[in-house]
Amino acid sequence: MEPDGSVPAMRVAVVVYDGVFDSGLSSILDVLDNANGLGGQIHQAPTWNVTMVGPASRVRTGAGLVVAPEPLDHARTADLLVVPALAGSSPDALLDHVGGDVSLPVRDLIARTRARGTPIASACAGTFLLAEAGILDGIRATTTWWLSPSFRARYPKVDLDHSQMVVTDDGITTAGAAFGHVDLALAIVRASSPALADLVARYLVVDERPSQAAYTIPSALAQSDPTVAAFERWVREHLGDTISLSDAAKAIGVSERTLQRAVQRTVGTSPIRFVQDLRVERAAHLLRTTDLSLDTIARKVGYEHPNTLRVLLRDRTGKTTSALRNR
Repeated sequence: MEPDGSVPAMRVAVVVYDGVFDSGLSSILDVLDNANGLGGQIHQAPTWNVTMVGPASRVRTGAGLVVAPEPLDHARTADLLVVPALAGSSPDALLDHVGGDVSLPVRDLIARTRARGTPIASACAGTFLLAEAGILDGIRATTTWWLSPSFRARYPKVDLDHSQMVVTDDGITTAGAAFGHVDLALAIVRASSPALADLVARYLVVDERPSQAAYTIPSALAQSDPTVAAFERWVREHLGDTISLSDAAKAIGVSERTLQRAVQRTVGTSPIRFVQDLRVERAAHLLRTTDLSLDTIARKVGYEHPNTLRVLLRDRTGKTTSALRNR
């Protein structure tokens, strides 16, 4: 605490680089700026002194806006380093970027910051930069759900959990999805003041989402591997039946063990869990688009007892059946 009784400001360095995701960058800046502005309503509220740092004196965002950051060395005195995502890249283009010379200055900054023990935060595709810098090995992290197959394949030492929206482990906070930058910024505020984070969320009319599970499209994940894609198609054709993993493996021409490994490697879960995800996805669609009873929908997606489906829907989507139906 300062001599006048105020709380010292946290020094935050936000990395900007060519192609940075505009909404991700602005979300972090706007949430922290609003937290500073609204802090007067909270007793001894924390504040954040935010500086943008970059590898060049002028960088161009993904949408073409020009930003004039401070040099990367200014991050040496930061209490927190925040790395926004690269704008709208395909998995191949993203991997080329994070592994190439163009991102080397940012990766070096991340590694040096971690070596000093300074906390680091990132969201969406930005977590690839952290992983490429080697600082996520052996810890839990997340990224946007649709990039998770590429992330797992390139960084097998990272304990990836794509179901969570925000994950904090050993001083590193990661968030999923493009607009997970909002959740990330609110998590930064919440770490210092839960009351202020709630106030900011109310003024900005944004909700913190605990999980990405409700947004995940299983079929999109499956397309990353031909075996998993074939399994997904077979399951959809037998969604109302009792599904046998051995029957599925035989039908698509692989061993049961090969199928299990392919699903775990690509989706990060077991085949049974993947089947449940497909059933939940179909059930939620039927609830939103038809007047069928829950009993009928349950039978259509392979569950004899509707309560089994009701529990799964609540677990995976965070919503009750009536809430899904009323959307």
